[in-house]
Amino acid sequence: MSEADNPFLNVHQVAELLHLNEKKIYQLASDGALPATKITGKWLFPRRLVEHWILESCHHGVLTDRLMITGSDDPLLAAMVMRLNQQQRGQAFYGHSVTGTQLGLELLSQGRADVCAIHWGRAEESELRHPALIRGHQGYRHWVLVRLFRRSQGLIIRSEDRHLSLHPRELSRGLSGASRRWVMRQEGAGSQRFLKEWLAGQQLRLEQLNCNAIAYSEREVASLIARNEADIGPGTLSAANEFGLGFIPVSEEAFDLVTPRNVYFRALLRQLFDYLNSAPGLALAQSLGGYSLEECGKLLWRGDAVQHD
Repeated sequence: MSEADNPFLNVHQVAELLHLNEKKIYQLASDGALPATKITGKWLFPRRLVEHWILESCHHGVLTDRLMITGSDDPLLAAMVMRLNQQQRGQAFYGHSVTGTQLGLELLSQGRADVCAIHWGRAEESELRHPALIRGHQGYRHWVLVRLFRRSQGLIIRSEDRHLSLHPRELSRGLSGASRRWVMRQEGAGSQRFLKEWLAGQQLRLEQLNCNAIAYSEREVASLIARNEADIGPGTLSAANEFGLGFIPVSEEAFDLVTPRNVYFRALLRQLFDYLNSAPGLALAQSLGGYSLEECGKLLWRGDAVQHD
């Protein structure tokens, strides 16, 4: 592999690229100001993240007119992004592409996204679970974790099945005795993690369910059920309401945003929080159902505050 093809730079190469002395590069890396990782005592710098860091540093960030959001799906987030894009009238752009929690974090670590939406279990466990999940990804020392909202997570069901309870036998078999058709989420999605944990609490396994389809977003789960291609699947109250479906609540979960520190101060991200805290944002959340916005915008965790070897 030639030097130009190597995805990592050493201290000397970064010093030459930035026209700084190596002592300054060590300082920037230690302070968490420059994307870097320490392996066996040596600093390595991902070439693409360093180039992205340079672009972001120019004139307070040449990409401040756009915000690319990935990660977990949510109807309120999607509806809000559409409204904010209309308000910008072409002066700036919010991009939103749903990938699921884990793939979203990987895209963030590669510098291909600015913000990743995540949810990974019950709200009361999120203060431990979310940072633990984040620390498994390269570049986390430059990230912050911010609360967007809490939401009701559970099982989306057909409207005619609204009488169902959480009893495993009811959820696995219909009145005719036929197996209910389940729609799953892809691996790495927070909703699939939720489903596995709930099933374990019911002493059930995924393999015991009649899996009929795989969906790649909250709303695709609801859409498949609404089109009678499935009977039941994991999702949120807001996704069920959007399609006029039934819903069995199981737990409340935290829906948080992960973003690099420099993006955290970007005006477009601040406008997202401001909108949710405004009268139109609160009304939108109430109309979709199942949201709690009391902690919206709260800084929960900083990667640079974590103790490192």
